[in-house]
Amino acid sequence: MESELDEVLNAAGPRLRSLRRERGMTLADVAVVTGVSESTLSRLESGRRRPSLELLLPLARAYNVPLDDLVGAPRTGDPRIHLKPVKRFGMVFIPLSRRPGGIQAFKMIIPASDSRREPTPQTHEGFEWLYVLNGRLQLLLGERDLTLAPGEAAEFDSTLPHWLGNADTGPVELLILFGPSGTRTHLRATPSPPPQGADPQ
Repeated sequence: MESELDEVLNAAGPRLRSLRRERGMTLADVAVVTGVSESTLSRLESGRRRPSLELLLPLARAYNVPLDDLVGAPRTGDPRIHLKPVKRFGMVFIPLSRRPGGIQAFKMIIPASDSRREPTPQTHEGFEWLYVLNGRLQLLLGERDLTLAPGEAAEFDSTLPHWLGNADTGPVELLILFGPSGTRTHLRATPSPPPQGADPQ
């Protein structure tokens, strides 16, 4: 049975030929640039020569592509992203992005509760965007009291006092985008003691 490595290496020849032709280069042109002989290049492209690192590195430089893309190698390592959930104010924030600074994406879960959480509106610079996946979300925004169902979205200026909670006692799941100020306010700032009756962290 052909191994994954064999599959990758056997697919390298056609990929090398395709890259060379896309760039309008002949075997002689590539030989001059890389120092690899025309006969070796021809055997690589036809699959009669097994690729090696010392042959692939100069070809990757000549074609200006990453080595993985040159041979069509699968991404190494575990493709799953293991990001630690953060629990604040009785809610769970699961980070979906890891880039430093700028907009950050989270999945936010407001668990089911026997009683409604006490609203504690907050303000900070920037904007927030959210999309309800499951459940019914209560959004307090300034003087407005809104209920969002699954499939509904909202974007708002977060300098307005705002608060998110369960519109009923069922759980709510949503996607939410925060700017840096929103991330600090919702996830990092040391909270004030919760109001009487509020869910503990």
